[in-house]
Amino acid sequence: MQPKRRLHVFVEGIVQGVGFRPYIHRLALKHGLSGWVLNASDGVHMELEGKADTLEAFMEDLVPCAPTLAVIDKVTVTEVPPNGDEAFEIRQSVEKAGEFVLVSPDIATCPDCLGEVFEPSDRRYLYPFTNCTNCGPRFTIIQDLPYDRPKTTMGKFVMCPDCQREYEDISDRRYHAQPNACPKCGPRVWIEGWEVGRSAGWQVERVGDWEIGEGSITTAAKLLSSGEIVAIKGLGGFHLACDACNEEAVLRLRNLKGREEKPLAIMSANLKAIESYAFVSEEERRLLESPQKPIVLLRKRESCPIAPSVAPRNRYLGVMLPYTPLHALLLNEFKGLALVMTSGNISEEPLCKDNEQAKQRLGGIARYFLLHDRDIHIRCDDSVVRCVPRLAPGKNDGVLFLRRSRGYAPFPVRLNFKLKEVLAVGAELKDTFCFTRGRYCFLSQHIGDLKNAETLAYFEESVAHFQRLFRIRPEAIAHDLHPDYLSTQWAMNQHGIEKVAVQHHHAHVASCMAEHGIVEPVIGVACDGIGLGTDGAIWGCEFMIATYDEFERKAHLAYVPMPGGDAATKEPWRMTATYLYLALGEDFVDRHIPFCRRLDRRAWEFVKRMIERKVNTPLTSSCGRLFDAVASLLGLRDKVSFEGQAAMELEQIAGEEDGLGSYEFELGGSGGIKQISVLPMFKQIVGELERGVSDAVIARKFHNTVADFMVEVCRFIGKETGLSKVVLSGGTFQNILLLKLLLLRLQGLGFEVFCHNKVPPNDGGIALGQAMVANARLGEI
Repeated sequence: MQPKRRLHVFVEGIVQGVGFRPYIHRLALKHGLSGWVLNASDGVHMELEGKADTLEAFMEDLVPCAPTLAVIDKVTVTEVPPNGDEAFEIRQSVEKAGEFVLVSPDIATCPDCLGEVFEPSDRRYLYPFTNCTNCGPRFTIIQDLPYDRPKTTMGKFVMCPDCQREYEDISDRRYHAQPNACPKCGPRVWIEGWEVGRSAGWQVERVGDWEIGEGSITTAAKLLSSGEIVAIKGLGGFHLACDACNEEAVLRLRNLKGREEKPLAIMSANLKAIESYAFVSEEERRLLESPQKPIVLLRKRESCPIAPSVAPRNRYLGVMLPYTPLHALLLNEFKGLALVMTSGNISEEPLCKDNEQAKQRLGGIARYFLLHDRDIHIRCDDSVVRCVPRLAPGKNDGVLFLRRSRGYAPFPVRLNFKLKEVLAVGAELKDTFCFTRGRYCFLSQHIGDLKNAETLAYFEESVAHFQRLFRIRPEAIAHDLHPDYLSTQWAMNQHGIEKVAVQHHHAHVASCMAEHGIVEPVIGVACDGIGLGTDGAIWGCEFMIATYDEFERKAHLAYVPMPGGDAATKEPWRMTATYLYLALGEDFVDRHIPFCRRLDRRAWEFVKRMIERKVNTPLTSSCGRLFDAVASLLGLRDKVSFEGQAAMELEQIAGEEDGLGSYEFELGGSGGIKQISVLPMFKQIVGELERGVSDAVIARKFHNTVADFMVEVCRFIGKETGLSKVVLSGGTFQNILLLKLLLLRLQGLGFEVFCHNKVPPNDGGIALGQAMVANARLGEI
């Protein structure tokens, strides 16, 4: 007879809040093992006692049979003396000073729970907070670790006997599910509205909160169908909703929210509804139905019934499926094709997350509020993704993040080497921050544009929350070179800690390197709108040899004046006129093209004097400003209402036909740094406009030209240095057409090309690169 042995097993990764302890309990009983399992601040610990062959069988099953949402990074096994346990138990959680465990993101409602919500005989029929160990809120309700109900915002809800039985039943799907609840004991939903002409103010309706008929969700659906705007408290904050097919309602929402033209996200009940107005590929379908359920950019159909103002002058719609029972119930009652589900905030401010705050801040936009009493501890906006061609096998899985937040944050980027404890604070636009510790880089949820006190307060609140969750005491803070960014100013005001200033485009390249675990030098291509360079100019189309520690600038787009500084980012015509002035001289204003005919001559004379006198005209090598200039030249945008709008619309109109050719450019420069002049291109575009060549052809040839000079510079650097790895980063590479052209051509020349697929290429991913550079300069990499 085999003697009994006992093992201590320590599991690290996302192993709390995903049903891991119940899984271990069931697996131990399956193999006839005794012992215990518990959550601790550093992971899951267990001791298992039994015969050698049963212990071996348990360990063979441990990883492959783990819960779907679990992510196991490391398993450490130590033999300990047997103690004669006869049963297996889940023990009370243990806090360990200074230790941490990974936190699960919020997960969309699973099919089992949705089935219960829509089953009339089930006790959770129409209950909008149904969840189990496989789905539901995690990150947004966790106040501290270990992950137990008292340390979440569900702590105030005492489980009823039925829920408690489920929680304690090892065979139940809700065994140790911390947010477990039902209509008897859990959170409640209600609707409040402003009664016009009544001095009483907010009128509260609590009728049949989870019943068919005149319940609160049904009432909200009727209001939306009638053209009203309703503010809806969701998982990580509020949405502002209206009928996506009602043009008048959409325009009213835009006007009241102060969001002029930026596309609005929409939500439909199911894929059948989505496919009636948008094309859905297999990869896009997988993303829409994934446990993360992000917003996915989908190509509109020709006869799209969605209101034009949802995404004006855009061939794509940002679409998502319901990810909570509340959303699913609302869409089921609404009966329409889609609802606008845009962030519940006033433009440039953070999401509202509390009921009273939302009524105060959003009361001028929405007359009705669908509310609930499950508190949101930390805000988390919806994630946005776009599918890209699978042109780089193993290096790009077809997903490009435009915003990484709900469903993904705070899941870390894991490295194969250890890092110091560092905080990187990001830049200004699309801000996120990043903490590093051990092998993990914890990139935050989307914070937003750090341009006001409200967003800065949200940033500070989130930084403190991450520090508490992951038990991090940073020894350095990494920040952008730009002294005017609120993130930089905040970093500089943190006393008693080392500061590491990181050049913007170096951080972009380092971010993509970290995603792919690259430690050797690369050819880095970083292209975006604005980033302060080491020479004081505004960089934005940069080619470098880069490691985490340092970079050497090898080439850039030739400098041109940026008249008015930030004003040029909002008024692209300034860049168009500047490029034409440099390419054609003062007489460009008399050329027979639409741009010159609509040019305000007095405004141009003012801008020209700024250029000649070098007043408020920083030099720039920005790729974003180049795209702006061409977009305005083609009559797309002389002014923009949001960052990247002109470049996005230029991509939208570009013809899909191959073989159209490209324009001329010049590659010159001195001192070892090449400069790319596109003035010949502007001369040729003006000539084609005078000959009546279509905007679609010009836009496509422009994209071909940008790809041409980028490939030519990479070829030159590769030949000079012998480097064969090319890293592409920066907001310009959200442009799928340009990305596709570059991948095809660079791979054709034998380069190994690395793109982003874990964090955004835009400034939403830059904090990761800042953290890596800081670690390198602290001597850790």
